[in-house]
Amino acid sequence: MNNYILPLILTLFAGMSTLLGGFITFFVKRDNLKALSVGLGFSAGVMVYVSLSELMTEAPQMLSAYFSPLSSKAMAFIGFLAGIIIAVLIDYFIPDHIESDFLTTNKHCEQKHRIRRAGLITAIAVTLHNFPEGMATFLVSSQDLRLGLAVAVAIAIHNIPEGIAIALPIFHATGKKRLAILYSFVSGISEPVGGLIGVVLLKTLLPAPTVGIMTAAVAGIMVYLSFDTLLPLAREYGENHHVIIGIVSGMLIMGLSLIFF
Repeated sequence: MNNYILPLILTLFAGMSTLLGGFITFFVKRDNLKALSVGLGFSAGVMVYVSLSELMTEAPQMLSAYFSPLSSKAMAFIGFLAGIIIAVLIDYFIPDHIESDFLTTNKHCEQKHRIRRAGLITAIAVTLHNFPEGMATFLVSSQDLRLGLAVAVAIAIHNIPEGIAIALPIFHATGKKRLAILYSFVSGISEPVGGLIGVVLLKTLLPAPTVGIMTAAVAGIMVYLSFDTLLPLAREYGENHHVIIGIVSGMLIMGLSLIFF
């Protein structure tokens, strides 16, 4: 059991960096719609870049240990499509229309609802994203602590903009710092929880290739979320160049973190 304490600490460190992103949000004025537009574009840029450049690259590599290169790519693609279907189902069960029992017909209330919904779905996507990350960090650290430290630092840096993606719309819609931090915390804590649950499941119930398929599915969820929810909202609350600045900034920061960490 002692061999798992340090890997668990590293996994917790990586996950809780999401909170740092949540706290950064509070330095932005709540009524600054331009900042909201740039922030949502930034979130979309981060998610699209990390999904297509990292997750969809890692998924076939994980599967290649068990299948041929062609089969690994095919299964990763199927996992990606499955993730999009999951995101569509999330969209269905968290509908975009406004329930009259909860909100008035005031346009300002409708805007708040849509922004808060974006934060909620982002939190769900990031939580799902953190589960396989937690598995990877925990498993790597338990085998090679030095390599696990490098992985944990890289994931921690990636999680900071994800925390911004969660907390920014929640804080903007509700004005409640504690609620925004709570969403970031729940998404972050899912990483060490996912690590523990994933290790148990992989050793008892699930076949090893499941991690690769889950990684591809998470990529599908994040890409769908970016194009269906984050970018339309970003364009609604700011001008096109605000959105582009956010997208490029998100991709630039995520790309640099992947190069240097």
